[in-house]
Amino acid sequence: MTDDDFAGGRLTIDLGALADNWRTLAALSPASECAAVVKADAYGTGLDRAAAALAAAGAKTFFVAHLSEARVVRAAAPEAVVYVLNGLPRGAALAYAEVGVRPVLGSREEIAEWAGFIAASGANPAAAIHIDTGMTRLGLEPAEAAELMRGGGFGFRPALLMSHLACADEPERPETERQRSAFAGLRALLPDAPASLANSAGTLLSRTAGGDLAFDLRRPGVALYGSNPVAGRPAPLKPVVRLEARVIQTRDAAAGTAVGYGGVETLARPSRLAILSIGYADGILRAGGSEDGAPGAAAYVGDVRCPYVGRISMDLIAIDVTDAPASVGRGSWVEILGDHFGVDDLGRACGTIGYEVLTGLSRRYQRLYLG
Repeated sequence: MTDDDFAGGRLTIDLGALADNWRTLAALSPASECAAVVKADAYGTGLDRAAAALAAAGAKTFFVAHLSEARVVRAAAPEAVVYVLNGLPRGAALAYAEVGVRPVLGSREEIAEWAGFIAASGANPAAAIHIDTGMTRLGLEPAEAAELMRGGGFGFRPALLMSHLACADEPERPETERQRSAFAGLRALLPDAPASLANSAGTLLSRTAGGDLAFDLRRPGVALYGSNPVAGRPAPLKPVVRLEARVIQTRDAAAGTAVGYGGVETLARPSRLAILSIGYADGILRAGGSEDGAPGAAAYVGDVRCPYVGRISMDLIAIDVTDAPASVGRGSWVEILGDHFGVDDLGRACGTIGYEVLTGLSRRYQRLYLG
């Protein structure tokens, strides 16, 4: 046996479900290519395994945040096109070209450095241009982009024009149509360049009243991993992660007993508690704990909901297993994430989003891969 066999948590990652989610999203707009965003260790699921599974499913284009991630994708999917979203660090052009990956350039300085590298090396490596249409984060201002396109271009032919949607997870917001319209107008200045706008929410939304969001390439991320970025709108996605926690002790406690740090929750009834061997050091955010009058997240034993009791500690969580089978005891496993309580459910219970839950999945868990 190895140390993994004694881990406090067991994380199962279903690569078959990941591949199926990509196929489902690809089918929503078949005239547009469906890429895969695999930054942040493929949203916590393991970049090398996830990239290989997605490539086998048919994904040909990948997006990461850093060059180190791009190297992993290049090893897992040698024929893939790989874009690095966080741009071009100063002096990194040769490294990008040697790995055969494409920076997403979002400033005049980055564009000038990339064009200078092309001129000096005689090579012609590909890159994307990022235009800010409303996120106010990375990218050229629309006026800057228009000036460069009208003034003779960037010093090279962009392999992709892209922008990023800020509010597509709230379909009623008018900003998405404003961004689509602005991006379409700028793309018209360079009509031969492939264009990309839709993220996960944009892929699921598909279009606004003004037109199609798909363009030539879509970039789903969190939806690949089973999280629905458009709250209140069903999405045909399969859960990719299942997390179970090991029970290390059970105990009976009387009504009125305070539980955990600060004693912020007192038991309303005589209760049986199970103490789990995971905590906020494992990505179960402290905000998911409970206190009197403010319930938190919940675990499941079979179909029985077992609410968290008191504050989440660094390495421990108390849950109420009074209504669960009496067989629950030391060495039992309970569901933290799965069919009953998904990443979006835990995100809501913690006052955050499924993205943060996924990307915070601990390396202390035993990891098991299916598919």
